[in-house]
Formats: sequence, C-alpha cells, structure tokens
Amino acid sequence: MQIKEKLFTGLIVFGTGLLMVSCSQATEGREDDSDVQESTEVVAADSGVRITEFPASNAFQDAVLLGGKYRDGSFNFSVKNYELGSQTEDASVKMCANSDKGQHIHLIVDNEPYAAKYTSDFEHEIADGSHYILAFLSRSYHESIKSASSYQARKMDIENGNVVNFSEIDQPMLFYSRPKGTYVGKANTDKVMLDFYLLNANIGSDHFVKAEINNEKEILFDAWKPVFLEGLPMGDNKIKLTLVDKEGLALDVPNNPVERVFTLASDPLEM
Repeated sequence: MQIKEKLFTGLIVFGTGLLMVSCSQATEGREDDSDVQESTEVVAADSGVRITEFPASNAFQDAVLLGGKYRDGSFNFSVKNYELGSQTEDASVKMCANSDKGQHIHLIVDNEPYAAKYTSDFEHEIADGSHYILAFLSRSYHESIKSASSYQARKMDIENGNVVNFSEIDQPMLFYSRPKGTYVGKANTDKVMLDFYLLNANIGSDHFVKAEINNEKEILFDAWKPVFLEGLPMGDNKIKLTLVDKEGLALDVPNNPVERVFTLASDPLEM
C-alpha cells in the first residue's frame, strides 16, 4: 500500500491508499500545503507517536463462528475451519504482542474490554439487564478476523445467567478491541497494534472511525484494517474510538465513543 503525507487539518486519514497527516504547524522544509511526499510512515510535529502499516495477514475467509447460546452463565459456540489454541502461522514475523495460548475468541459485552476465550464453550458472568454482545475469532496476536462468517453479535436481555430475549443488531456499531492491558518489554512495546470491530458500517463511504491517541493525535480510518502505533511513551496511554459520519459527527448509537487506557512497561531483565 502506498502511503502519502500531506498537511491537512489536524487529522490523519488511514485507508487503502492515502494517509493524510495534519499538524498545527508545517514541518521543517515544507514551504506550502500543496506538497505531497511519499513515505512509509507518518510523524506529526506535535507527537512522537508514529502510525505505520500493519502487515497483511491470512484472511481466514473460511473460518466460521456459529452459535453463541448463553445458558446458566456459559456460552456455547461452534468453530469451523479454524483451530483455537494454535499459533497463527505468521505470529513470529508480526513483531507485536502475541498470546502463547494461541488463537482464540474475543468476547465483548457492551463497551467493556474483551475477554479472551481459548475454547468454544466457556463460562462468563454477565450482569442482569440488556447488553450488546459480540464474539469474533482472533489470531494469536489478537488481530480480529473480519469476514462475514467469523463473528456472532446480538442484543441480549439477561436474567440470572440466562437469555430471556434477544434480537439482531441492525444499526452501525463500533467495538474496541486492541490495545488492551499491560505490555511488557521492548518486543511488545515497540509496536502496538490498534484494532477494532465494526457492525453494519459502510466504512470509507457513510462511516469512518476516528481514533484519538493520548489527546495528541487523531487518525481517521476510511478502511477497516489495523495499524501499528510506534513511539508510544512508557506508562499509561489512552485511546478513544468514535464511529463518525461523513461530516465527522459521532453517530448516535450505543457505546459510542469508547475509551481505553493501556500501559507500556519496561522489562527489568532488559535493563
């Protein structure tokens, strides 16, 4: 994918062929806003964070996640053409955080952080009430599989660990996936993957995803794909994701926007 850098209005647009960066001031050597320069990464003048491409992954188009019944506090799924618990074949070359437990399911309830599940049947406590529930297949390095057959999503009314009513989700929705938790050591903190999940969204035409990083940098996604964040500071970092329309306005849909704080830490053994 070709990436181009261009002064804009304070926003980075990330998609299939163009990455536009904006800063509050021109970078050194740039005489006007019309210059376009090819590059492999983009660095905004007001932040050390760099947004770079995430290498293409096996799409697993045949992977299937079925079911999703919730009874007595447990989910029951069926997985086809995908092996939970095994390492994704290109995990060693992705150069980012990877689960030693292998491929898994990401379970997201409303806007809570996902729970990683390494078997198709598992217990998971959900409070009584109405909830938006999403489950999707994940590679061992936590990148979501984004095919039509690799997820299950429903609005469920829960009472005492059982579903008493459910309906399909027919409105556009955005779910936060990664980064999450604490990343330790250079191999995990140098490149941090940002990934999200979309339902019923026409990204790049009617809908876009805006990511705000540490209140310093914004990315506007016009394609559904992950990116690497490089140069993040040690300690706590914050990402806010918002599903927006063509005018850049937040959609009035549940759990929009969503924020996460995650932590980068040095490994004492590397010091």
